[in-house]
Amino acid sequence: MTLQFAFEHTYAALPANFFARVAPTPVAAPRLIKLNRELAIQLGLDPDQLSTPEGAEILSGKRLPEGAEPIAMAYAGHQFGHFVPQLGDGRAILLGEVIDRDGVRRDIQLKGSGPTPFSRRGDGRAALGPVLREYIVSEAMFRLGIPTTRSLAAVMSGESVMRETVLPGAVLTRVAASHIRVGTFQFFAARGDTEGVRRLADHVIGRHYPELAKAERPYHALLDAVIARQAELVAHWLLVGFIHGVMNTDNTSISGETIDYGPCAFMDEYDPAKVFSSIDEMGRYAYGNQPRIALWNLTRLAECLLPLFSDDKDKAIEQAQSALGEFAEKFTTAYQAGLRAKIGLSTMADGDEALVQDLLDAMTTNQADFTLTFRRLGDAALDADNDEPVRSLFIDPTRFDEWAARWRQRLALEPQTPAERHEAMHRVNPAFIPRNHRVEAVIQAAMNDDDYAPFEELLTVLAKPFEEQPRFAAYAEPPEAGQRVTQTFCGT
Repeated sequence: MTLQFAFEHTYAALPANFFARVAPTPVAAPRLIKLNRELAIQLGLDPDQLSTPEGAEILSGKRLPEGAEPIAMAYAGHQFGHFVPQLGDGRAILLGEVIDRDGVRRDIQLKGSGPTPFSRRGDGRAALGPVLREYIVSEAMFRLGIPTTRSLAAVMSGESVMRETVLPGAVLTRVAASHIRVGTFQFFAARGDTEGVRRLADHVIGRHYPELAKAERPYHALLDAVIARQAELVAHWLLVGFIHGVMNTDNTSISGETIDYGPCAFMDEYDPAKVFSSIDEMGRYAYGNQPRIALWNLTRLAECLLPLFSDDKDKAIEQAQSALGEFAEKFTTAYQAGLRAKIGLSTMADGDEALVQDLLDAMTTNQADFTLTFRRLGDAALDADNDEPVRSLFIDPTRFDEWAARWRQRLALEPQTPAERHEAMHRVNPAFIPRNHRVEAVIQAAMNDDDYAPFEELLTVLAKPFEEQPRFAAYAEPPEAGQRVTQTFCGT
């Protein structure tokens, strides 16, 4: 039996300085933890074959599938504001690209598959905990309707990795529209390689934005398109309480997908200054800073594209600034539309933005749970008798009462019936998110007891985030005081 991957290799066909050719380092004893069967089918793969021992060997990098041309991609990046001219895939290897059942080109990449020329003295491996975290959160984001890389498989390597302590090793098979980042453009721009920037831009247009190829100014249009996708992406993040944790330029995807789930987390109680990442000591990537950082990262992309805009540097800068000036409006439009939907408004009126902001301010001062406040608000929109579950989330419930009176005055101007509004609100306000304490409990059960039942159950719950699931009602609850997770950690 031979596993078939209908690989193509458009990125590997680019010049040699775009990547390094390197094979995965075989692991000792691969064991499949989880295969995403639905995604495998979408990619045109046979999930039954992938579930075999041979499949585990391929998904761990111990064996190369036929037609693979493994490469590690080169890129640079600003990490916490400091530029590093060469980063690259230090523990990830791209096997190739496949065309999925919708005709979309997808990268298939192994993460934790061994050292590459970009490893910078690292071992190129991944620990089990971060692999499980990325699998859980990336698939949860997909179910929430947020553009994201996805997880095809998680495999135990049968080896240990050394971090602060000895940990079990694992490999994640990651699927993405591509793994091209702002940092990929920076890699060539930092070397004064304008032709490299041009080749990369042409590749990105052909792969992600083919409609721009015939634009009068395709490189300007490319910047506009990436700005639009990032603005909408970050708005999506804020609307579900997601904090990326490491919004470096090398973690900013040109395709507009969420990529690299390191110390990511979802908020429990609402706080715009919330930070979980243990390495974000200054709060650079706090929840409320994410739109500003997205614009900062996009500005770095614009700097790379300047030579493609005009030979006149001042003119090129002016054109880039004009494009970047559109970010705020695009983000605000997406974010405010999402907030209106979250509180049950289907039309726009003066004062809506202030109404939502007043609720957020009250949630901040009263430490109200972000996800549950909006979810229970849908029930309150159906009937005022359902207010108590929302009120109970506020330290001072009268703050909610004061706001709710104004909210109901505004709802009276809406064309929807209460039942229609309730249904619409429950379509955008999830009941279930990958809460940090739940993710941590899954990881501990796997590492300490080799028990993956909690992992499977959490994935089951998160597959239907907007549905009422009485059997799993406890998963919607915030953590008890002793369960709180206050820090998350990068896998390296």
